[in-house]
Amino acid sequence: MPFDLVIDVENTPGALAQVAAAISDAGVNIAAATCFGSGTRAELHILVKHAEAAKHSLAISHLAVTREREVVVVEVEDRAGVLADLTRKIARAGINLDLIYVATRNRVVFGAADLAALRAALEIG
Repeated sequence: MPFDLVIDVENTPGALAQVAAAISDAGVNIAAATCFGSGTRAELHILVKHAEAAKHSLAISHLAVTREREVVVVEVEDRAGVLADLTRKIARAGINLDLIYVATRNRVVFGAADLAALRAALEIG
């Protein structure tokens, strides 16, 4: 199962490197990452398959996961209009997205309160 982990980090040089090193030390692959924050703190979202191992390694490095959630990951073609097509399906189903970012290997990560409805709208198991 894919999980989005949120880590609150200092917005300083090397903060991402510290998180990435801790996760790779656990043997966990980061399939996607996005970060935002313009002040002294930043919110880092990472996509992993093995949340428990990543959280354990982060804790050893004195980094805490502030939120964790299962997400839906969809493989897509790398072409114009793909995101529009997917989000139209989701909108027609009445689902409000609260998270979206792009992952490696032409994948899109979606988060919503009702993952079962999101999967059904996207016609994935």
